[in-house]
Amino acid sequence: MSHQAANLLVGIGVLSLAAHWLAWRVRLPAIVFLLAAGIVAGPLTDWLHPDALFGDLLFPIVSLAVAIILFEGGLTLRLREVRGLEAPVRRLLTLGVMITWASTTALAWFFIDLSLELAVLLGAITVVTGPTVIGPLLRSVRPNQRVARVLRWEGIVIDPIGALIAVLVFEFLLSTGEGASLSASLLTFTLLLVEGTVIGAAAGWMTGVVLRRYWLPAYLHSLGTLVAAITVFHLANQIHAESGLLAVTVMGIWLANMKRVPLDDILPFKENLSLMLISGVFVLLAARLEPAAIPALGWGVLALLLGMQLLGRPLAVLASTLGTSLSWSERALLGWIAPRGIVAAAVSALFALRLEEAGYPGAEALVPLTFLVILFTVILQSATAKPLANALGVSEPPPRGVLIVGANPVARAIGAALQRLELPVLLADPNWDHVAEARLQGLPTYYGNPSSEHAEHHLELTGLGLLFALSPRTDLNTLTSLEFGKVFGRNKVFRLPPGERDLRLPAEIRRRHRRDQTLFGEKVTYAKLASLLGQGAEIRITGLTAAFAWEDYLEEHGDRVTPLFAVDPQGRVFPFGGIDPPEPGADWEVAGLIRASEPREQANSG
Repeated sequence: MSHQAANLLVGIGVLSLAAHWLAWRVRLPAIVFLLAAGIVAGPLTDWLHPDALFGDLLFPIVSLAVAIILFEGGLTLRLREVRGLEAPVRRLLTLGVMITWASTTALAWFFIDLSLELAVLLGAITVVTGPTVIGPLLRSVRPNQRVARVLRWEGIVIDPIGALIAVLVFEFLLSTGEGASLSASLLTFTLLLVEGTVIGAAAGWMTGVVLRRYWLPAYLHSLGTLVAAITVFHLANQIHAESGLLAVTVMGIWLANMKRVPLDDILPFKENLSLMLISGVFVLLAARLEPAAIPALGWGVLALLLGMQLLGRPLAVLASTLGTSLSWSERALLGWIAPRGIVAAAVSALFALRLEEAGYPGAEALVPLTFLVILFTVILQSATAKPLANALGVSEPPPRGVLIVGANPVARAIGAALQRLELPVLLADPNWDHVAEARLQGLPTYYGNPSSEHAEHHLELTGLGLLFALSPRTDLNTLTSLEFGKVFGRNKVFRLPPGERDLRLPAEIRRRHRRDQTLFGEKVTYAKLASLLGQGAEIRITGLTAAFAWEDYLEEHGDRVTPLFAVDPQGRVFPFGGIDPPEPGADWEVAGLIRASEPREQANSG
C-alpha cells in the first residue's frame, strides 16, 4: 500500500470519528455530518477520490458493507414485536409504506427526468426512516408518549422491511433488463426470489443451531456469525447473480426469530461493525458525488422534496391513523416527522453502482437524489419539529420521572420508593438477573447498557427527566452521566461517589466526580447503602407539615437516617447531596433510608 493510500484511509477514519463526535455534541443524526464530511473531502477540496483509491475493489467493498448493514438490520426484526404493536404502527408499516412508496414514485417520475423503473426504485429506497435518525430527533423534540412510541417503533421495524422492499425492486429491475421478454424476466425474478429466500432461511437456521448448541465457543459467536453472513452473501451471488442481498436479509430475519439463540453478545458487535462500515462507506460515497450532479437534477427536485414532506407523509399518516384515538394534533406531528436514514443512503449507492454497470440510463441520479432527500428531511425536521410540537400542544410535559442506572438491590429499593410516590421510574441494567428481579417486583426495566447504541434506539425516556446512577460500577455511572447530561442537562444528572476500592481511579474521572452532582452525599457510597439495606434498614416516606417541619424530621431520626430525596407539592424530585441540596417545606415528602432500630414513625408518616 502506498504512503498516500494509507494517509487517505487514516483520514477517512478521522473524518468519520469527527462526524460522530460532532453529532453527539449537537444531538443531531450523525448521517448529516458523515455526508458533509464526504462532500468536503471529495467535491469541495478534491482530496479524496474513492475510485482512484480502491479501483476495481470499490464495488466489492461497498457490496460487502451493505450486505453486513442489511444483515444487522434483519437481526433487529422480531416478528413477535410487530404483532404486539399498536394499530397505527402496524398500519404505517403496511399501508403507510405503500402510500409513501407510490407517492414518491409518482413525484419522481413526474418532476424529475427518471424512467418509471428508477422512480419505483427511488420510492422503495426512501420509505425507510430508521432508528439512527429517529432516536436523536425524539430526544431533541420530546413529544408526548403516544407520538414518541409510534415514531420509535416505526423507525425500528421499518429498517429491515424497507430494505427488503428495496432489494426486491432492485433485483426485479436487473432481472427484467433490456431485450428480455416479460415471461423470461418474471421467471428470472421468481428464481432469484426463491433461491435468495431459501438460501437465506437455510443459512439462518443452520447458524442458529450452531449458536444455540454452542458448537462454537461463546467468544467466537460474533466472528462466526459475521463470517457466515459474508459467506452466504458470496455463495448466493455465485448461485444466482444479485441474490446475495436478499439472502443475507432473510438470514438475519430468520436468525432473529429463532428461539433460544444467544444473540445478546452478537448484537453489540454487529452494531459496532455496522457503525464503522456505515461511517466509512458514507464518506466514500459522498466523496464520489460530481459537483454538477445536483444542479443537473433541475428544479424538479425541489417539487419532489416538498411533495414528499407535505403530501406523501401526511397522506400515509392520515390513512394509517383513521379510527384511532390519536388526536389531530398528534397526527399532524406524526405527518411532519419522517427523516430518511442509513439504509436509504447505503442501498442507493450500491444500486446506482450496479445499475450504471448494467447500462441503466439515469442510474447515476439515484445517489444525489437520495442524499438530498436525507439532508432535506433530517435538517428541516430537526429545525422545525420541536417548535411545531410546542405549537400543537403535543410536547411532553415537564418530566418528573427518574431513569435509574442499575437494577441491583439498592436501585430496586429506591425505584420502589419513587413508584410509591406515583413517579415514573425506569431501571436500566446490563445484568439480566438484576433486571429479572426488578420485573418480579413490578418495576419498569430496560435490559442493556443505557449508554449503548441499542439504548439510543430503544430506551423509552418519555416522562423521565432525572438520572440516578446507582450502579456499583463507577465506570458505568461515569459513562451514563456523561451521556445523559446532554439529554437531561448536567444539573439533572446525579451519581453515587466512588467507593474506597475506586480511590485509584484515573485523576480525570475523580475530577469529573467532584464537578458532577453527587447523589445522597460524598460519603454515601453503593457499599454503604447496600450494607444498610442488608442490615434491615428501610426506605420510608414521610410527609412534612407546618407542625412537623424538616428540622423536626432531622431531630427525630438523628444519625440513623440517610436522606435520599424530597418531592415538592408539584411532584418534582430533588435528591439530597447535590450542588444545591433541597430545603423541604410544608407539604413536601421526604424519602430516607432509616435503620431498622428506628422507632415507629409518627402518624403523619406514610
